Amino acid sequence: MSDASTKPYLIRAIHEWCVDQGLTPYLAVAVDGRTMVPRSFVQDGQIVLNIGPDATQSLVMGNELIAFQARFGGVAQNISVPVDNVSAIYARENGHGMAFELASGFEHEAGEDAPEFAPDGADDAGPGQEVSTESGKAGLRSHLKLVK
Repeated sequence: MSDASTKPYLIRAIHEWCVDQGLTPYLAVAVDGRTMVPRSFVQDGQIVLNIGPDATQSLVMGNELIAFQARFGGVAQNISVPVDNVSAIYARENGHGMAFELASGFEHEAGEDAPEFAPDGADDAGPGQEVSTESGKAGLRSHLKLVK
């Protein structure tokens, strides 16, 4: 019997914790060909998604895939994200959450190293929209625990 990954369970637990605390759960995702997101919102091979109850419909957080509907620019979109591509889940308001190491050799669309992410600027992003990746990297990392 092979050991199941703890990653999808941790993602669900932090999502539940955020919602229970009245916080907004954000999901940082490395985008590749298996990731179904609006490409116009992808920046530097990543996207940050608001996965709070007010921003999503029909959210399903499975062991292999996270799927839901969200509005981007007022247009409903079907979103599908492989759990393997999730690099972090955290609360928008305080940056508390967890970061995950991506599989070695992971290459996203831009062909760069694993993406950086940050909650700063999150107040500017609406439901299902990305967050700036240029500021606050150290602040987010100080709150997140890296899981391999």
